[in-house]
Amino acid sequence: QEQLVESGGGLVQAGGSLNLSCAASRDKFTFATMGWYREAPGKQREYVARITYEGQLMYNDFVEGRFTISRDNDKNMVYLQMNSLKPEDTAVYYCNVAPVPPNAYWGQGTQVTVST
Repeated sequence: QEQLVESGGGLVQAGGSLNLSCAASRDKFTFATMGWYREAPGKQREYVARITYEGQLMYNDFVEGRFTISRDNDKNMVYLQMNSLKPEDTAVYYCNVAPVPPNAYWGQGTQVTVST
């Protein structure tokens, strides 16, 4: 059964930090490149960062060194450490495989709200 459960979001002031977690089902996680995505109000969902099973990292340009993606292959977990948060980072954050196939299953996401 597919499972993607995101957690760790919340309300934080600009400049603050949050650490997001994603628990994925074993069949989805094993050997897969995993990514974090976000969807802000009125905007399309966009890619934030991804990590291969071997640990290679890639980030969208807007991250600018503020976020770090990591994974624990033994626990089927993916993390996103977010520092120096900005109000424009406000969004619902999701994890999924990367790239995401059409009609992919999505979890419920976790809300991140950054206040000024």
